[in-house]
Amino acid sequence: MIKFIPVDDLLFLRNTVLREGKLTSDECRFPTDNAEGNFHLGYYVKGELICAASFHPQTYGDFTGTGYQLRGMATTEEYRGRGIGNQLVNFALVYLRGQKANYVWCNARKKAVKFYQNAGFEIVSPEFDVPGIGTHYVMYVKIQ
Repeated sequence: MIKFIPVDDLLFLRNTVLREGKLTSDECRFPTDNAEGNFHLGYYVKGELICAASFHPQTYGDFTGTGYQLRGMATTEEYRGRGIGNQLVNFALVYLRGQKANYVWCNARKKAVKFYQNAGFEIVSPEFDVPGIGTHYVMYVKIQ
């Protein structure tokens, strides 16, 4: 089941999946976690949060209209490859279409590019390095 959740509910998952459990929950907070217009989605199986992502209003480059950045996309290892992350992203895109957003973009880890391409995103930047995390690309999907 996918639902809107408070940021505090997903910090453990962010840390476990994206930071290999090396940080505290507070260190896993993004500056935009409580920004106006922000929302967090969680996918639950039998009451356990197994996938989550955060979205906040943010334009990118020369793209016009209302943009949202997707951040902190994380799925537990046990549930990867089952389409759950794709369902969560599609839920967000449908919701954002209803909110009149024009596009979503993200900084995608190199190993996640195929996942985002399967969700309709395309690469719109050269690769770049995020220190301590690895190679990324900016990816984008048009909503309307």
